[in-house]
Amino acid sequence: MSSSLDSVFHTIPLTELHAAEVCTWIYEPPYNIYGWMAWEQMKELGIEFGDPIIREEQYLSVLDKHEQLAGFAQLFPLGDTIRLGIGMRPDLCGHGYGEEFVRAIVQTAQERSATAEIDLEVLTWNQRAIRTYQKADFYITDMYERRTPDGMKPFYCMVYQAPPSARYPNL
Repeated sequence: MSSSLDSVFHTIPLTELHAAEVCTWIYEPPYNIYGWMAWEQMKELGIEFGDPIIREEQYLSVLDKHEQLAGFAQLFPLGDTIRLGIGMRPDLCGHGYGEEFVRAIVQTAQERSATAEIDLEVLTWNQRAIRTYQKADFYITDMYERRTPDGMKPFYCMVYQAPPSARYPNL
């Protein structure tokens, strides 16, 4: 579990109740591509957080200071890298919470593996998310196309790099 005294957000393992709630979220276009299928269908198919083992090993609930579900994250192990998948509750998007939200997730990833590189993928058109990730110390390192349900789309790979004060606390 990740927590900081001054942070608005903290993480816990993704519960089945939270997973079901995430499946009800509806995003406004063009962000509606980030929605999930119905919870019962995800469980039946055993995909993503519908699989209880994957949910336990890889997924987090991100809670606000009132213990309300604010979003979720996936910490996907990829060799020496942890690849983040991030989703914020639709009514919180675009209101300036993103940087703290992402930092809470990064903190948990670092607690899981202090030496792993942390990265994420983001569609190149999603400038709102890209700006948020940059504020949270992610940098674009690569661009490539990847298959999506709507065909091949361009993505950026962004890698987390802690600021010097975090890497070298005695500076």
